[in-house]
Amino acid sequence: MIKRMHVAVNCSELQKSLDFYRAFFGTEPTKVKDNYAKFELDNPTLHFSLNVRPFEKKGVLNHLGFQVDNTEEVLAMGERLRQSGLLLIDDMNTTCCYAVQDKVWVYDPDGNAWEIFYTKEDSEFESAGELQDMSLCCAPPPAQSSPVIIEFTTFKKK
Repeated sequence: MIKRMHVAVNCSELQKSLDFYRAFFGTEPTKVKDNYAKFELDNPTLHFSLNVRPFEKKGVLNHLGFQVDNTEEVLAMGERLRQSGLLLIDDMNTTCCYAVQDKVWVYDPDGNAWEIFYTKEDSEFESAGELQDMSLCCAPPPAQSSPVIIEFTTFKKK
């Protein structure tokens, strides 16, 4: 059911990051924009993107995800996650990372964003619709999506 792992990292200078990852992966990116680059690797099967974003030097992780073959697989995975008790955010027919996608988001206890997504088509726009928090590519804010974080915060306040 899973097509390939998706990893997106923040970077401060795209060209320096492109030079490194071209050498590291031994291949050219499949898409490059002023503030974005994507590598789609077959071995290992990885959809890897660089996002020019401000970040604290404690880490550069933007979000993690799994790309699937169609919208039905997004919906099936979303339902499985809901049945497991994870609160997730549906984000269907959205424009994000220069693509039109159907996706669901979930956050781990530390606030790391994970997406399950299907790319319907390329887009000339990075995102569309209302202005979103661009600190994570197009991920909704974690405070609204993670029962684990909410419960932990409540527990810490007692």
